[in-house]
Amino acid sequence: MQKLRWGIMGCAQIAIGSVMPAIQDSERGVIAAIASRGLEKSSAVAADFGIEKAYSSYEELLADPEIDAVYIPLPNHLHREWVIRAAEAGKHVLCEKPIALDSREAAEMVKACKEAGVHLAEAYMYRHHPRIAELQEIIASGEIGELRSIRGTFTYNDAEDKSNIRFKAAWGGGSLYDVGCYPLSAARLLFGTEPEAVTVHGIFSAEHDNVDMMASGLVEFPGGVSLIFDCGMWAFNRQLLEILGTEGRIEVPMPFNAREDDAEFFVYTQEGVRRARATGANPYVCQVDNFAAAVFEGKPLFAAEDIVVNMNLIETCLASARQRKRISMN
Repeated sequence: MQKLRWGIMGCAQIAIGSVMPAIQDSERGVIAAIASRGLEKSSAVAADFGIEKAYSSYEELLADPEIDAVYIPLPNHLHREWVIRAAEAGKHVLCEKPIALDSREAAEMVKACKEAGVHLAEAYMYRHHPRIAELQEIIASGEIGELRSIRGTFTYNDAEDKSNIRFKAAWGGGSLYDVGCYPLSAARLLFGTEPEAVTVHGIFSAEHDNVDMMASGLVEFPGGVSLIFDCGMWAFNRQLLEILGTEGRIEVPMPFNAREDDAEFFVYTQEGVRRARATGANPYVCQVDNFAAAVFEGKPLFAAEDIVVNMNLIETCLASARQRKRISMN
């Protein structure tokens, strides 16, 4: 089976802890090189992972003709520059979420990748877990009736770490960018439509460069259905997704971080409660193999335009929270 040769652009924890092990465990990927701003760091990580090549700059990595694709886990404000430079170097790109600071940047990145003929994907790994397809099948089957609303939550508390890059406004910090993007993207995916308006309330902290440390809101979709969500970096750890229909509901624990042994969910109807043991998987591995399929076989699970639409929703939510008003998406 043809394998995609990956270059890793940076030594962020998400790369070392999740994505790089996933590439090594995947069927269709291999790590060929890693780069950092310093050779000492990239060499140490390369030694830990048994990677043949380590570079002291991202430019060297992009110049390597034996690299097919790059993974970019850099801070949010650097995504646009390096996605475009990677595309110009002829590399396919998997970039961490959120892919940009706004929809204008996202559109520029999509355009650059299309012009270069390379595949671009945003690293929402949870969408690649088999459980998502199983949830969509239940919704389509009519078991819970017609959809009425979705409720999504994703919070954690890291407020004491004042040096965290998530608390730097100019770098794309804030809870909507970091974790609110998960329920927002999930609602778009499960409703299968695009939102019409948003109303969001936020807590902006002067101690944390005035980023939104918490946000809660209402996202209106066509037909009167809605997403009610909250997200935060200043509250107790929790995740939940509830999908409500006219004849039942689905409760999904750990909707955004489930792997092999914690992918179950619960279906409530008039017949009682059904515990569904979803297919377990490492979503990072699934993401890597699906990315390779998109490159080699032209079968992307998500269109490039999805990146721009989702970024537009995130920035509109942030604008609503700052302006304290309902904003139409039209």
